[in-house]
Amino acid sequence: MNYLDEFILIALAHFFAVASPGPDFAIVLKQSIQHGRRNALWTSFGVGLAILLHVGYCLLGVAVLLAQSPTVFMALKYLAGAYLAYIGFQALRSAKPAVNSGEEVPQTQSEESVWVAFRRGFLTNALNPKATLFFMSLFTLVISQTTPLLVQAGYGVYMAVATWVWFSFLSLVLSKPVVRGFFQKSGYWFDRGIGVILIALALRVVL
Repeated sequence: MNYLDEFILIALAHFFAVASPGPDFAIVLKQSIQHGRRNALWTSFGVGLAILLHVGYCLLGVAVLLAQSPTVFMALKYLAGAYLAYIGFQALRSAKPAVNSGEEVPQTQSEESVWVAFRRGFLTNALNPKATLFFMSLFTLVISQTTPLLVQAGYGVYMAVATWVWFSFLSLVLSKPVVRGFFQKSGYWFDRGIGVILIALALRVVL
C-alpha cells in the first residue's frame, strides 16, 4: 500500500500545528533572547524530542485512555498550566538590570546549563495539552488503523525532526545579535512581557 497521501496530510497538519504560536514558541523566544543561541538550540531539541513521547503513547494506545478519562486529561492540563505559570512568574521576578554606559548590549540573564535548557523545552511540549489533543486526533482520525506500526513510528520520527528543525531555525533567527539587541535594550520589560504571555498561556491551557 502507498502511504504517501497519508504522509502528506500528516505533514501539512503538523506544519500548521507547529507554526501556530503557543507555549513552545514562547519558551524558544525566551531562551533565544535571554540566554542566546546555544541554549535556544538545546531548548528546541527538547521540544522536538518530546514529540516522540506523544507519538509513543499514541502507538501504545494510551491516547485512547486519555480520551476516555476526563479526570486524567484534566490533571495533565492543570500540571501544564502550573508549569507555564511557574516559568512566567520567574520571568516577572527578574531583577532590573543596572544601567550600562557602554555600547555593548547588556545580558539580561546568565546562560543556563544545556540540561536546564533542554528540560525547559521538553517539559513545555510534553505537558502541552494542545500537543496531546493534536496527536490524539492525528492517530485516531487521520492515520488509518490498518497502517503498520512501523510506518506510524516513521511518521512520528518525521514530526519530531521537523519540529526540531523548525524551532532550531527560529532559534538561529531570534538569537541574532541585532534581534537580541533590540529586545535586550529593554530586557527588564521584555522579561515581564514574556512572563505575562506565559501566565496567559497557562490560564488558556487550564480554562
